[in-house]
Amino acid sequence: MAPHAPVLRISRGDASPPGFEAFPVIDARWDDAAEAIANVEPVAVVAFDPHEAGPRLSAIAAQIAAIEPYTPLIVVNPAPDAELAFGLPFMAPGGDLSRLQARLSAALRVRALHATVLRRSADAGLQQTVPAGDPLHDASVLLLGRGASFPGLSIAFGERLGVVGGFSIEAAARHLNARDFDGIIIGDGFSPRVVDAFLTVLSEDVRFRTLPAIAVGSAAAFVTPPALANYESLQLPAPEVAALALPLIRQHAFEARLERALLSLEAGGTLDARTGLLAPAPFQRDFTAATAEALARGTSLSAARFVIEPAHDRIRHDAARILGRLMRKTDFATLDDDGSILVVLTDTDLRTANGIVRRLASVLRQTPHGLGRDSRVDPAVTLVTLLPSDTVASLRARLMPQDQRAAS
Repeated sequence: MAPHAPVLRISRGDASPPGFEAFPVIDARWDDAAEAIANVEPVAVVAFDPHEAGPRLSAIAAQIAAIEPYTPLIVVNPAPDAELAFGLPFMAPGGDLSRLQARLSAALRVRALHATVLRRSADAGLQQTVPAGDPLHDASVLLLGRGASFPGLSIAFGERLGVVGGFSIEAAARHLNARDFDGIIIGDGFSPRVVDAFLTVLSEDVRFRTLPAIAVGSAAAFVTPPALANYESLQLPAPEVAALALPLIRQHAFEARLERALLSLEAGGTLDARTGLLAPAPFQRDFTAATAEALARGTSLSAARFVIEPAHDRIRHDAARILGRLMRKTDFATLDDDGSILVVLTDTDLRTANGIVRRLASVLRQTPHGLGRDSRVDPAVTLVTLLPSDTVASLRARLMPQDQRAAS
């Protein structure tokens, strides 16, 4: 991807770092970097020699993070405790910059996606289509390992986002097919050959080519860097691994938000950008229309309500996205204002609906959403079918628990 605006390259100035053959580049020193960012309006910033920046690095990172559309900041060989905001680390042992263009191209695709969402939002007269807040609140990573590093990594990452554990490559494959992740952390317990093969499979699948993949521990030193734009090999303590990996994970989670926002815009704003399901108001409109049509035609219609426990927003949104992937094309759903997930099964009688709902609930139960006691959900499910005397109001009322029905 060759941008029209330049990439700003910041260094100490005694020699221009190599690379960037595919991009127009403007050079700046750390002393005038903030002014150059304001004047040049670069599509991306790549910072070398961050140890020369001192406290200016965090100020520049904050300056860039405030720019719209998203402007990636890539910092070459940052310290693990560097304040990068949305800045992306790029570790270049021995000065190897061969993977830098791939990292930059992947980040620029996120910028292009953000620009598209902003433009289409303005055309539609919408103020906010991308959910606010830190994208890490939505993020989940897959943590693989069966060695001494696993507990420390699970704590370091679990403090900031959702972590799903796996003790084998086979478990990793199952998890990757069942749900979306924003990063993969590969800890101790696997041979370099196994890690190499796993990373090669990831790099050959278009779904995972920009997925952050972090190899940690003894095997990492012997792994051949795969063709993954956001791969890093880190032989550091768990807190420092997390500090360097989180910006890459945040960018991927932000990209996922943008993709859902774009789908919502293409659907005329009827989809919830956080879950990909219908927003509550369009859902109610479609539910009313489907109920009236089923009554007029004398066809079947069923509806189910999934109550997700534990009642954590990230887990609820996670479960909603999983259900969205599993539903039939003819069905529709929403994450309701009370936190439950409502699913309408069109042209479906009670017996068929019962089988569908049991399969959906089974997948939710078997899909981990974290580590420890909160790793799985056990949804409480209510299923109803349309009766000749029903209205959409009575159908929805029968989906509610007995105590809520009595209160209403």
